[in-house]
Amino acid sequence: MLKTPKDYTYDKLSDSIVKQDYRIAANDAIQYRLFTNDGFKLIDLASTSNIFANNIDVLVETDGTIKMPMVGFVNIAGLTLREAEKLLEEKYSEFYVKPFITVRVVNKRVIVFPGNGGLARVLTLSNNNTTVLEAIANAGGITDDGKAYKVKLIRNNVGGKPQVFLMDLSKIDGLVAGNTRVSSNDIIYVEPRYKLARTIATEVTPLITLISTALILYTLVVKK
Repeated sequence: MLKTPKDYTYDKLSDSIVKQDYRIAANDAIQYRLFTNDGFKLIDLASTSNIFANNIDVLVETDGTIKMPMVGFVNIAGLTLREAEKLLEEKYSEFYVKPFITVRVVNKRVIVFPGNGGLARVLTLSNNNTTVLEAIANAGGITDDGKAYKVKLIRNNVGGKPQVFLMDLSKIDGLVAGNTRVSSNDIIYVEPRYKLARTIATEVTPLITLISTALILYTLVVKK
């Protein structure tokens, strides 16, 4: 699966992509906290009681907006977390003195194929700046059947062609590529080694069993 032709042109892994901050995407679950006076007091946006809320969660809609108390819909898709915080602080400055907002994504997921399809995992990452190497490590590392020198980072772009970056993590020089920060819904695919003997055994064994069974039945019929 996820094979590329021999003459496939991979996307260039530039320094700007390696160090790119996480950008908010549709279906991200956003957890935010709002304080007044640059963080002096936590504001409870969920009720009118005197009980302060620690966390408030909102979902980024498919159109890239979130529905916020008092200010309505705000488009934050494509923004970094700091950019989203700054935008929301501007929105709430109409209602509060020097609002201070913190934002984080709580459901960011990546899919890791570590070199053996049976060990594929969907990882929920709490660190918004998780790297490719960290994601692979969280999945248990590259298996013995995986090619560490042929690791693909597949990045889905909404409405566009996916980007495919090729990494060689078998050498220390691959550390720079391995430190690329992953985005939500990225796929990390470690190409498995093709084992001819195992493939032949898997495909030929059922045929041999069928022939052997047929010969046994034939022998029993002839003896009668």
